[in-house]
Amino acid sequence: MPLQRRLPKRGFNNIFRRDFAVVNVHQLNCFEESSVVDLASLQEKGLVNPSENRVKLLGNGLLNKKLTVRVTACSATAAEKIKQAGGAVEEETKLA
Repeated sequence: MPLQRRLPKRGFNNIFRRDFAVVNVHQLNCFEESSVVDLASLQEKGLVNPSENRVKLLGNGLLNKKLTVRVTACSATAAEKIKQAGGAVEEETKLA
């Protein structure tokens, strides 16, 4: 019997999957007022692993500062919370 029929088949592996590093809104309070938050600054603060190249911002927590955030993807609640704090969200469309 051929090897591919003898081995167990388990699950499904999507070859087109895009992995994101996840950052919550409350973690952005460590930045100074009116600063620009991007991938490099998140890596400097230790919020994102240096090997990551995509960041998704989620809306868990509260933001107390006015920030300009540049991330790969952002949830609707996170964008709303940043705008309520007086900041802005810029989503990058590159497929890095």
